[in-house]
Amino acid sequence: MNNIFKNIPSNLDNEIFEDIQKSSNIRIERIISKGQSSPDSGWYDQIENEWLIVLQGSGIILFEGGKEKMLNKGDYINIPAHIKHKVKWTDPEEITLWLAIFY
Repeated sequence: MNNIFKNIPSNLDNEIFEDIQKSSNIRIERIISKGQSSPDSGWYDQIENEWLIVLQGSGIILFEGGKEKMLNKGDYINIPAHIKHKVKWTDPEEITLWLAIFY
């Protein structure tokens, strides 16, 4: 049996993106962060909708135009396709574990 909280690497110099499940119309991804953020230039501009929940830790999503959403453990958000966004901040002291569902 798999466990979303297990097999987290101790070296988190880079954010980790892992597909958990994938089909032609849905993708479920585990994202592991610890102090990472998106590059200053560029935005995520995805062709799919993204439903995102924080299972552990916290992070800030920045949207084009300056709107920010702080997400803490248990908080979730739906990001429609082509809404430009990026990760502004993740907790540098604690692992932030995200679950993203792209549909």
